Amino acid sequence: MALAQATFQRSSKRGLVFVPNSKYPDDNKIWIESGSDLTWYYNYGVQPSPVYSSAKSQSDFEFVPMLWGLSDTSFLTEITTLTTSGTNISHVLTFNEPDSSSAYGGSNIEPAAAAKTWIQEVEPLRKMGIRTGAPAVTGSPGGFTWLQQFFANCTSQGTNCTADFIPVHWYGDFQGLASHLGQVSATFPNTSIWVTEYALNNQSLATTQSFFNTSAQYLDRLSSIERYSYFGAFRSDDSNVGPNAAMLTQKGQLTDIGSWYLGGKATTNIPSAAAAARWPGVWVGWGLLLGVLGLGL
Repeated sequence: MALAQATFQRSSKRGLVFVPNSKYPDDNKIWIESGSDLTWYYNYGVQPSPVYSSAKSQSDFEFVPMLWGLSDTSFLTEITTLTTSGTNISHVLTFNEPDSSSAYGGSNIEPAAAAKTWIQEVEPLRKMGIRTGAPAVTGSPGGFTWLQQFFANCTSQGTNCTADFIPVHWYGDFQGLASHLGQVSATFPNTSIWVTEYALNNQSLATTQSFFNTSAQYLDRLSSIERYSYFGAFRSDDSNVGPNAAMLTQKGQLTDIGSWYLGGKATTNIPSAAAAARWPGVWVGWGLLLGVLGLGL
């Protein structure tokens, strides 16, 4: 049985991992409707999403660009242009799951190549006062290894590639999330953390709701967590993390988790699955999938 919690606390830390829906474009507007407590978003790309930039100012709903992979060779130029044209870019994300295969949505980059690109495309942004996120590795043990190799390569190439915050991806239970965050804090002391993708994938509705409630309360309490974004802004029948993790039902209605995440009340709308594609494994990313499907950002 699903949890009966009626309401959930609001939080200014919450943001949107924007997975655009070209088939049902009205779904994209749900996240900025009146009453939403979301304050920022990213879309795995460099340019703001028109559905939001045309409706909200940058100060009301902050767009955070991402340097997704090595092909983004104009990242510095595009961010500079956005800034000089009046869009106040104050944060950027870098390299989506570079330690993961492209088959699972990762950018699949060698640490040395990532360091070289960071020095060219990201380091100058710090001199402009823009805060930079470290590469967003997976929650697997290999993620830590990759990140350590990345910083070592930066040093060998003449800079320390200072990151202002550490992005975290996690797919698994709460105990694993808490342990992983503890490891990140111990490895990078005095550095803020952004949890930019997280969910409990492919579990029962009650278990998934319990995870959401416990993890969101935990992330709100921790002073080291500067921002977080739950991975579930899509319909339950189009979810690659299981229907119960989605924030919209198969009909495009907010689920309890979806409404709670926006700071609202329980809806009692039950998500269900259809013939949606399932990605194997735990550490999942959407960056590649968006490109393959040709979905507009």
